Amino acid sequence: MKLILTCLLLALSSGFAVAQVTAGRSLGQSLYLPVYSHIWHGDVVANGERTKTLVSVSVSIRNTDPVKPIRILSAQYYDTDGKKLKEYVTAPKTIGPMGTHELFVPRSDDTGGSGANFVIQWKSDTPASPPMVEGIHANLPAGRSIAFISSARALPDE
Repeated sequence: MKLILTCLLLALSSGFAVAQVTAGRSLGQSLYLPVYSHIWHGDVVANGERTKTLVSVSVSIRNTDPVKPIRILSAQYYDTDGKKLKEYVTAPKTIGPMGTHELFVPRSDDTGGSGANFVIQWKSDTPASPPMVEGIHANLPAGRSIAFISSARALPDE
């Protein structure tokens, strides 16, 4: 039994090390960020109605490289059906080392739906650490608040 636990620990720790190595420097990527302009919750009643709560979304694009700047080329916002709604970065935006660029979808804008998403493209002139991109969703009225985070993942190269 001790041997099995030791092998399991070794396998898990080596997989973790491989995951860290594969997130190396890059010249750019396309990132997919799932976001929600609203969430459905509660019970479905006899007529099929559900409760919908609107949330705002702060998209945080963080340059994790301590030395090199990166450029955000585009941040395309799509709705639940995959229809492009808006381009949030109309001109390339440089983010300095360890800097952050933020985008905001107001709570009043529910056009994205519960399956909305961003596709964010970034580039660098020299290999840089990939940015960390998260969506922070919130609805914070007194008495009943909701807040949660979604994280981006790299899309396969074309």
